[in-house]
Amino acid sequence: MNRASEEEPNEKRSGADRGAPEASPGDPRAGAPLPTRLYRRRWFIVLLFSSYSLCNSYQWIQYGIINNIFMKFYDVETFTIDWMSMIYMLTYIPLIFPVTWLLDKKGLRVIALAATALNCAGTWIKVASVRPDLFPVTFLGQFCCSLAQVFILGMPARTASVWFGSDEVSTACSIGVFGNQLGCAIGFLLPPILVPNVDDLDELAHHIRVMFYITAGVATFLFILVVFVFQERPPLPPTLAQATARCIPAEEYSYVASILRLLRNRPFVLLILTYGLNVGCYYAVGTLLNRMIISHYPNEEVNAGRIGLTIIVSGMVGSLICGLWLDRTKTYKQTTLAVYFMSLVGMIVYTATLDQGHLWVVFITAGSLGFFMTGYLPLGFEFAVELTYPESEGTSSGLLNCSAQVFGIIFTICQGKIIDAYGTLAGNIFLCVFLLIGTVMTGTRRKDGGNFCPAEGLIKSDLRRQKANQIAKEEVSEGRSVRPAGSRGGSDGIKKAFHRRPVRVPVELIWSLCLNVVICENPASAAAFRLRPQTGVTASLA
Repeated sequence: MNRASEEEPNEKRSGADRGAPEASPGDPRAGAPLPTRLYRRRWFIVLLFSSYSLCNSYQWIQYGIINNIFMKFYDVETFTIDWMSMIYMLTYIPLIFPVTWLLDKKGLRVIALAATALNCAGTWIKVASVRPDLFPVTFLGQFCCSLAQVFILGMPARTASVWFGSDEVSTACSIGVFGNQLGCAIGFLLPPILVPNVDDLDELAHHIRVMFYITAGVATFLFILVVFVFQERPPLPPTLAQATARCIPAEEYSYVASILRLLRNRPFVLLILTYGLNVGCYYAVGTLLNRMIISHYPNEEVNAGRIGLTIIVSGMVGSLICGLWLDRTKTYKQTTLAVYFMSLVGMIVYTATLDQGHLWVVFITAGSLGFFMTGYLPLGFEFAVELTYPESEGTSSGLLNCSAQVFGIIFTICQGKIIDAYGTLAGNIFLCVFLLIGTVMTGTRRKDGGNFCPAEGLIKSDLRRQKANQIAKEEVSEGRSVRPAGSRGGSDGIKKAFHRRPVRVPVELIWSLCLNVVICENPASAAAFRLRPQTGVTASLA
């Protein structure tokens, strides 16, 4: 009996492993099913991840939601405080590629340790920055926390795939996103309560210091917990698809080639754009919410935070419902389109009611906006994993988040300038236009005849991970040869269905990738992948 069954003999077995004789990693028997198992500890792992994600995301909006108070304390401009939120987006863009490479090379535990260590360091730097002349120090602390975010934001899908079964993976991903959103909710709620708008700078410094000490204490506790508790992966994989992915030899995997394959995957590239538009709008709304509310309802900083809380809490409910719905129906494309359209509707209604003078109406419309806009986050992650299997979940999630950060910075700066010049109505209409563009891209496709088909969309619904699990289950049920975990190869059917052909990748293209140059599918760029052998390095492209 293997180590996993010795440690946890009563734990749930998944897929073909239920009721089947267990095959040890070295078992040479032909036709032996790939051993898979679900471990109870998987729930603790995802909850621990969710907790340190919460602690980090709380700090994203910590300054912006009491923008006017920090402006007064540090004697800086509005745009400077806006950068305390936008720094989270800016650092993510260049660093996601090396962090994703590190994830593929070192695994989840190293990423978790780096995330919690940076987050802990950032919180203690902030504790030392509570003086009106130390704004650069508090910015340094926020910068460290933004670095930690790079190690967190794209991990829900990877954590779910490594630890959870095929019928739970979307729910687990939603829980990971749930923690991030709960942190944002607390970030909207607590700072206005802990730091009241008082005129005495000494009293204000005391309140800010208390807030920073609480954050530092929580971050330190979570760092210690990760050091002693967080595990890399379960002894046995949770699904047949994950078992096959484990069997791919390390020498056959190329990180650069993986990214290039993703950028040649047209449905995924379109998803990158539509995801960035939606989540970028969400980031802009969160960053500028205080300014929107205060402009129509003066001295309502606390209610501005509560409205932000309403957006996030309703969004967390939406995230969990979407995750459960996907696990039940597997309707990734249809659900994504429906939620995207309702995000547009929610933004229009919120825009129309913001300046009507009834704060309770704003609470309701903001809640409906958050339910769909935040509920879209786990949908994007899981749809991306389906479209890109067997590529690394961290890589696909990282590219989605990179797009979101780019659009988030652009939308936040542009909407802020529009609000300053023309008011909140014009700024929100600006976001509505881009949500409409994203909805159209998701929900219409030009057919050969030139007509638009509103149901199918530009993003093709190619559920590759579901197909892989189905192929593996069919092989097991029909008694065909399936290699046990630990052997080189994995499922023959999956390997055949998702075969990668080797080609040459020019070194110049790797440099272009580092500069975030996206190579579109056209004859000129496609020729770059077919250079003479002496001009490139060997990689594997789909």
